[in-house]
Amino acid sequence: YCFLFLVFYLLMIYSDYTGYPFPTAPPVDPFAKIRVDDCGKTKGCFRYGKPGCNAETCDYFLSYRRIGADVEFELSADTDGWVAVGFSSDKKMGGDDVMACVHDDNGRVRIQHFYNVGQWAKEIQRNPARDEEGVFENNRVTCRFKRPVYVPREETIVDLHLSWYYLFAWGPAIQGSITRHDIDSPPVSERVVSIYKYEDIFMPSAAYQTFSSPFCLLLIVALTFYLLMGTP
Repeated sequence: YCFLFLVFYLLMIYSDYTGYPFPTAPPVDPFAKIRVDDCGKTKGCFRYGKPGCNAETCDYFLSYRRIGADVEFELSADTDGWVAVGFSSDKKMGGDDVMACVHDDNGRVRIQHFYNVGQWAKEIQRNPARDEEGVFENNRVTCRFKRPVYVPREETIVDLHLSWYYLFAWGPAIQGSITRHDIDSPPVSERVVSIYKYEDIFMPSAAYQTFSSPFCLLLIVALTFYLLMGTP
């Protein structure tokens, strides 16, 4: 018995025994936060929401940049369901190539490919996304993925070297399936977007559009003038 105890003791010393029979798995890299200070410089960005918002506070955020033969996209939205970008030949929904990041019931964020058939999004099994990663934190869905600039001619997958209108949408999901977007008229890029031109574009949400409209500002000035004139 003493011999067996001695052998066991020596094994503990020379194998640097820590009390675990198997080595632990290497840690998973955390999701790198989206950098907004690169917007308009090394990547293009769209922000929708409150003036001055960033990738963690905008109602919707998207960035894009070229990396070799790919385009890397970053999406984030204030939702617990899904966030997506559509590539369209016009500003209307229908016949569009759509990439969506969907938060499922297991807590994962999956990147899926859809094609808009009228007002309905049909999932397409052929998914051009790669290097996918996503996270659901602070009631936000955030993701990052790449897809090729050039693809073989395919109705449901557009060539990104061409310019397209970008459709921005987000909304709830039920058991990992997307449902209707949160707002009736989701924002759309004012003009076609080129992946070869990096801009930082802000689009105010509905509340700030109303407040910042010329008519609203004129009304505020008129009321202020009236109140000041009426003050003894």
